Amino acid sequence: MHSDSNRLFCDMLTQSRLKECLSYDPETGEFRALFTAGARQVGAVAGAMHPMGYISITVDGHRHLAHRLAWLYVYGVLPHGDTDHINGVKTDNRIANLRAATRSQNMANLGALSNSKSGIRGVFYFPRTDRWRSSIRSNGRTVHLGYFATAEEAAQAYREAATRLHGEFAHAG
Repeated sequence: MHSDSNRLFCDMLTQSRLKECLSYDPETGEFRALFTAGARQVGAVAGAMHPMGYISITVDGHRHLAHRLAWLYVYGVLPHGDTDHINGVKTDNRIANLRAATRSQNMANLGALSNSKSGIRGVFYFPRTDRWRSSIRSNGRTVHLGYFATAEEAAQAYREAATRLHGEFAHAG
């Protein structure tokens, strides 16, 4: 979830310039400053919490999302689409936890939304029927999976459909 201007600036940043400014530990996902800039001292962990829950880092006066910087640092290019956190943890920027993804694949790996009353992705309670409904998005369409007596049954239907429709990008929760 990054703005076009953020993506534009990040696309202009090169791997060599990034490596002049920051070191990156692929085992921890941490970036560290290679020189003092403002309040950031040499060796200090770089980055601050972005409003969307990601870590952002300022390089040459422009904010960049740390997971995209990790990809650039290791592979020398940015993925054409999104960079997905495999485990769904937005601050876990270990390179082993990152993969190139389309927007659709990245969205398939989301957990329950913050406004979810059930707390389970794709599961909704319908009081008038006293049943739980399960549905999933695929290829821009909502697929109705059925009504169930329990939230767990509805969640199981969602997990099975997610595995079938989204494969490795299916959210594990």
